[in-house]
Amino acid sequence: MDTTVTNNDAEGTTWGGGNQPLRASYGKLMMWFFILSDALTFSGFLAAYGFSRFKFIDAWPIADEVFTHVPFIHGNFPMIYVAFMTFVLIMSSVTMVLAVDAGHHLKHKSVAFYMFLTIIGGIIFVGSQGWEWATFIKGDFGAVETKGGKILQFVDTDGNRMALRDFAITEVGEREQHLNKNGVWFSDEPAPTTYSIEEVKAGFEATPNALIRIQTLTENGEKTVLSREESLAKLAKDGKLVVEGANLIHNEYGAPLFADFFFFITGFHGFHVFSGVMINIIIFFNVVLGTYERRGHYEMVEKVGLYWHFVDLVWVFVFTFFYLV
Repeated sequence: MDTTVTNNDAEGTTWGGGNQPLRASYGKLMMWFFILSDALTFSGFLAAYGFSRFKFIDAWPIADEVFTHVPFIHGNFPMIYVAFMTFVLIMSSVTMVLAVDAGHHLKHKSVAFYMFLTIIGGIIFVGSQGWEWATFIKGDFGAVETKGGKILQFVDTDGNRMALRDFAITEVGEREQHLNKNGVWFSDEPAPTTYSIEEVKAGFEATPNALIRIQTLTENGEKTVLSREESLAKLAKDGKLVVEGANLIHNEYGAPLFADFFFFITGFHGFHVFSGVMINIIIFFNVVLGTYERRGHYEMVEKVGLYWHFVDLVWVFVFTFFYLV
């Protein structure tokens, strides 16, 4: 029996490697590895948010009722300012693309100009997110938390939201000032409030057109409004403490987990944007000083552009999960 031995001579055809596999530099490859790992991190956060939302669907806040504020303007404008923030961040991606393109054509002044616009867009977004946090923490209407951890909100007979100040009876006398040192971020104590539970109960009883709205959704997807008799009985029996605004433990808008996820995920994304702004500022000054022009290429602009586009893309998912779905 003859045996045939095949010898595949790969000499001369084996890939020799080199310092730019896939025609990408080491730095660009490392940026892609970072983006991939960070994408998995954000995916885990958003998946956890989705599971929690559907588990506590009856107590989950409605975004249109939470994010209704616009700076320097009084009124109810659901999602308007969040849409503005999103527009600014997306436009900053456009200016970053223009900066990268100008770098490919070695246009020094254009790179600096578009990098500057990108930095301005990032600063506006981070500042807007800080203002949104402050508004969310401060609260707007106030609510009452029951012994079972449910949130009781107040509406009038026409279904319009009522703030505690609309009916709560204020005790005569000087109140103790609530200092920052009395914060409750990591405490089991209730948040500092303007009114006590006794004042809210007394004021509610004295306001005939005040009703209670609970988180349980009707067939039309709206929150359930109790009758006047049911509202009085519910508040008297289950009302435990007054909640104004949101922190890591109490949330006037609904389930405390919503606030936990909001602070953590939007804060984590905001940290990415802030870091991107800082890096963009460094790159901008290098561009102005002519560092990359002397090198003969603007690859650093392209690498930071990859990071910036990733941050913008993540916000699209965060925006969808928190504000639209």
